[in-house]
Order: sequence, then structure tokens, then C-alpha cells
Amino acid sequence: MRRWQSWWETLLESSQNNPPVFIELLMLSLAIALLGSWGMTEKWPYLVLSLSYAIGAALSSLVREAIAPSAQGRLTQATAVLLLLVSGLSFVELTRYF
Repeated sequence: MRRWQSWWETLLESSQNNPPVFIELLMLSLAIALLGSWGMTEKWPYLVLSLSYAIGAALSSLVREAIAPSAQGRLTQATAVLLLLVSGLSFVELTRYF
């Protein structure tokens, strides 16, 4: 029980100290979960929603870095651009089937 309480307090503290990063992490976690659901069911709405969350998180991190640069800004920007490219190419491949 103590472990869960510590985890919950850490989660609350991170959401209060840096809300944009917390939301981006939440969106990426949902994207991964939905991608796993798509892998098991192969129903395309899961894939579309997963890619949408990934694109939203990447754009959010790019905007956040443009407004308030951080120490690891280059890494964050490179990761966001890579995520946008992969998601965009996945959308293009998805439209070929429909």
C-alpha cells in the first residue's frame, strides 16, 4: 500500500509542477495502449486514435519547446519530429487501404 501511495504522490506532484509534460506523457501512454489494442484486434479506429494522440503529443512538445526552451531541447525536438514523421507515414499507409 505504501508503494502505491508514494507512486500516487509522485504522479500528483509531477502534474502540478509541469502540467504540459504530464499531459504529453498521458497522451503518449494512451497512444501506446491503443497501439497495443490495435495489434490485438486489428481494428483501424484504434490505430487512427493512437496516431492522433502521438501527433498531438509531438506537436505539444514542439510548441512547449518553442515557448520555453529546456536544457534537453534538441533531443525533445528531434524525438517530436521523428514521432511526427512516423505518424504521418502511418496515416499515408492507412489511407492506401481505404
